[in-house]
Amino acid sequence: MTKIVINQCFGGYELSKAAYEFLGLPWNGFGDAFDRDRTNPDLVRCVETLGSAASENADLKVVEIPDDVEWQIDDYDGSESIHEVHRSWP
Repeated sequence: MTKIVINQCFGGYELSKAAYEFLGLPWNGFGDAFDRDRTNPDLVRCVETLGSAASENADLKVVEIPDDVEWQIDDYDGSESIHEVHRSWP
């Protein structure tokens, strides 16, 4: 199974200063670390360990999908969901 971190509330993905400390990263004031790498094992462990403390404004959750599924994160005003990528033919 592949573990992916998503945000489940409006406003968008954001990590807290506590999450940066957990990850051993210097605080950048934005909370955008790993925004493009939501399957990063350190990020997943951070969210699983810190729970709601992983973000002050986002509702981060770890979801699991089968390894063989090609997926994408869809975003509606910052609230995210995982969807399978569908193939299209000309």
